[in-house]
Amino acid sequence: MNTLSYRTASVSAENAERKWYVVDAENQVTGRICTEIAHILRGKNKPTYTPHADTGDYVIVINADKVRFTGQKWGQKIYKDYSLHPGGLKEVVAEEMLVKFPERIIERAVKGMLPKTKLGRAMIKKMFVYAGSEHPHVAQKPEAIKF
Repeated sequence: MNTLSYRTASVSAENAERKWYVVDAENQVTGRICTEIAHILRGKNKPTYTPHADTGDYVIVINADKVRFTGQKWGQKIYKDYSLHPGGLKEVVAEEMLVKFPERIIERAVKGMLPKTKLGRAMIKKMFVYAGSEHPHVAQKPEAIKF
């Protein structure tokens, strides 16, 4: 009797089948859409999920400038960056971030939901965020996905 047929197959990053998805962020709540994007990037939406390998799919996010927050977060949420120099703390309110760099709102939210390791840094590279409704990844034939 062949015992190999009863074992769970562990998928490596080289053997993983990767798809491309397009997510429209228009009128979507930031935290809710970002958790779904993080799931896809990690590969948790597949039955072949392997925690120690990068088996996730590619995600293209469009209309990042039309994302929304709940409550009073536009005026109260503060993004902090520190330059490692004395007095190098920079604070930006979410309203200003939307005007200057709308892509960074989604990028930072998803990055915080991924592992803080080499694996997480590899996963975040598979996400592409665009402020408008156009993207240059038409050749990959991405599938539209709704949440």
